[in-house]
Formats: sequence, structure tokens, C-alpha cells
Amino acid sequence: MSEWRVVWVPDPGRWGTLRTKGVLGVQDLPGAVARIGLRPGDPVFLTPDCTVDRVLLEYVRSAEFQLLERESKRNYASDTRLLLTFLSSRGVPWREATRQDLRDYRHWRCRAPENPGRIGGSKWDREAAAFTKLFKWGRVYPLPVDVSRSEDRAADSVSSRVSWLTPRTWGLWSDVGLRGHARVGMALPGWESRTELRNTSFVQLLLSSGLRRQEGGALLVFELPTQRLRSGRYLHGRVAGALTRAKKSRTYYASVDAVGQVEAYAMSERAWAVQRAQAAGRYERLPMMRLVTKVTRGLKPKVEWVERDGVVGGQELSRLDWRERQWLFLEGPDGPEPAWLWLTEEGLPMAPDRWNGVFRNANLRCEEVLLAPEELEIKREFRLSEVRGKSPYATPHSARHSMALYMLILLNELFESRYGLTKKDRRDFALLFGDPWWLVKTLLGHSDVETTKRHYLAPVAHLQLESILAAAETSDEGKEVEDLDGIFTRLARESGSIQDIDALLEGTS
Repeated sequence: MSEWRVVWVPDPGRWGTLRTKGVLGVQDLPGAVARIGLRPGDPVFLTPDCTVDRVLLEYVRSAEFQLLERESKRNYASDTRLLLTFLSSRGVPWREATRQDLRDYRHWRCRAPENPGRIGGSKWDREAAAFTKLFKWGRVYPLPVDVSRSEDRAADSVSSRVSWLTPRTWGLWSDVGLRGHARVGMALPGWESRTELRNTSFVQLLLSSGLRRQEGGALLVFELPTQRLRSGRYLHGRVAGALTRAKKSRTYYASVDAVGQVEAYAMSERAWAVQRAQAAGRYERLPMMRLVTKVTRGLKPKVEWVERDGVVGGQELSRLDWRERQWLFLEGPDGPEPAWLWLTEEGLPMAPDRWNGVFRNANLRCEEVLLAPEELEIKREFRLSEVRGKSPYATPHSARHSMALYMLILLNELFESRYGLTKKDRRDFALLFGDPWWLVKTLLGHSDVETTKRHYLAPVAHLQLESILAAAETSDEGKEVEDLDGIFTRLARESGSIQDIDALLEGTS
């Protein structure tokens, strides 16, 4: 056996039932894990004979690894486990790995015809970064792989996770996947979802705002935007820097309708979940609770709280990460209730990564409804692209991509058709406020507009938007020849990478 394994340090309160006699001779396992410097979410590497690798344990505890974000720790550890298994199958300790070993591993991961699970360039670059960090920490020289070397990076490194759905296709995906509708628009017999409003509200908020999964998934109830813009159709709020990838707070915008849906969820499904949790005494049994006593306003809002043992504390709202936010509670009419916005059916904070499961289940429901029985019998990895294209597929990040695409098309349509700007006018406008690319980059919180063009808006980066929008010009009667839905439909047809409802429904007719 050469298979390495990874186990993860649980969050507080999620250790489950531990034996009174201890585990592996340790009476207080959570306390022992904390004393050696491991934190919730940290990986522990197990050798093929199921013993803890002490050297890799030191690596996990090192400053180099601990500075990574929790999700990066999980990704890096998962990638490293596969390499360790590969090297172990060759009888090579990882500290004795050579450049040839890594070249062979890269060939297997990326190019070997006999490997059905080959990966793309972006995934390899992430793995190379994980291996480089490990080998540098272990002082393995010469480095078997170095992500800073051009020959160790992939030439085809373009994110394969980028996906776009047109607004109408998001409607189909939500109706079928989250609301349990059939193709004709009616709920299927036997459909029951006690979290339907929560799930649809979350999707609409991400579609409207372009927030990332963690940014939108870790909002507190008092962070919902309330400040209306002058037009009245959008609200703006602040996303905390601790939740963002750049660790910088920024302003985000969400439509009044999207925020209204979230508020409806808070007053119905969420309120019922809180009541059930209070009646069951779940909050009283939580290992950590910080009861918020005050939330200041201003440029740097601060949250003040008191813990169960009477200890008083506080922190800037922008510096609270998603784990700390789960400990915040507000005094409600029937006792403490979570300040965390999105709750499980049990009334407990829903961790941001659990939204992946919601989207995964919605994708499966779309397949069950929109694919023929004989098509469903074929394993997913063996289905033809024509079959896969009959059912919409979405991830939390798809909402961010789609919002970027929608805003770019909308801004260009406004510039070209409604404002009637000449080339000179557009140049002057761009000097004052930025062109559509720059505006979308600002909405997404990117530091470089090239990131926006290269990764998020590839379908239109190579197209002349003037030609796309030419048909949207008004006729002599003043009526629009083509609306935004028509523009999206044609853009999807021309680019071949955007999911649109017309193509989906044609395929299922």
C-alpha cells in the first residue's frame, strides 16, 4: 500500500462524541491538538501505514503554511497528498524527489493518455505552487519543481472554472434546480424544500452583487445594504476586508429586488429556524458565543461583545473573518440568535463552503429534469457535449462571472445606444469615469483590469462590442430592434462558451 491520507482538524464544537477513555491514549484530544499549534481546518498527513508524519506535521505548523488561507491550506494539502502517494509508489521519500520524478508526475497528471483524470494548466500551476512551498520549506535542493521557473508552469494556464449563464438561463436553473419545477414551469409532485427561499435569495444576491461565495456567505444580518443610490434601484454596502481575497474592504452594489428577497428570507425561513433552535436549546450548548452589545458606525465600524464568562471584547468589523463571525450573537425577543445571516435548518451558521453542495444538488436536479432517461443512464464523464449542453450547470463563482458579463454588456449598450456617445464622447467619458472594462473591474474588486478581461470576460474579450450591439440600435419608430436577451442569445451563439436558455431548450425539445 502506498496511499497517503489527510485528516482535518475540526472546528470547535464539531469534534463529535469523543470516548471518555480518550482517543489513541489522549484524554483531551481537542486540547492536545490546540497545544501543539494546530488550528481548525489544518491538515494532518497520515503515512500509508496510518501513522502521523511528524516532519509534515512540522510543515503544517510552520509560518509558511499557517499564513495560507484556510481554503488554500485544504487545496495545497490535497495536492500534496497525491504527490506523496505517487512518490511512495516509487519508493521515493519526498525529500529525495528529483526533477525527473516531478517531470514524470506532471506527465501523468497532465498528458498521459492512460490517465482519465488529466488536469489542465491552471490546476497544474496551483499544484506546482503547493509543491514548491513544501520543497523550499524542506530545503530540498535543487528544487524538483519551482513555480517561478517558466518550464515548470503550464502554457495553457487559463482558468477552467470560469462559466457564464445568461439571465434567462439562471432563471431556468433556479426554477428547476432550487424550486423543483418541471420543464413546463410547475413544481414537480412531491417536491419539498424547507430552504428554498434561503437558496434562491443567496443566488440572487450573488448574481446582483458579484460577491464571491465567502464574501456573500459570511454576511451578518446588520451588514445587508440599506443605503439606496440616487436612482433607487440599487443599494450599496461594504464587504469586510477579512472576507476578501485581497484583504481590503470594498463597496458592493446589489439590486433592491435581490436585497428584498434576502429580507423576506430573514423574516420567514430564517426566523423559523432560529425559533426551533432556541426551543431545542442548541445555542446554549455551543462552545463559543459572543453576545454583541454594540456596533459602531463610521469609516471603521467596530463590533463590541461580551462572552459567556463575562469577558468583554471587540474588533473592527472589517477584521472579523468568517470563523469569528459564526460566534457573534444578537439578543433577540426570545433569547440570543446568530448574527450570521445564512442559517441551516437547525438554525446554526451555514459555513460558506456548504453552498457548493447546494449548487451541486441543483445541477443534479436540472439533469434529472432536462435530460432524457436514456441520457441519464450514461455516466456523466462519458456523456457527449451535446447531451451535457442540454442542462445548465452553475457554481457559486458562476454568479460572479455572469454578473461581470451582464454588466459589461449593459454598460456598453448604454454607452452605444442610449447615451448616443460619439468616439470622442466615449474617450472623454472614459477619462472621467473609466470605460466599461474599468467599471466592471471596480465592481469585482480586481486590482488589474487585465485580470477582468482575461479570466472573467473571455467570451467578449476577442469580439468587437460595437458589432455585437449594432443590432440594438433603435429603429426609425424609436423601438429597439433587439433587447438585452437577444444580445445575450447571439453572444452565446457566437462565443460558444455561454450557457443560454434557447440552446438548452432546443436541445430538450
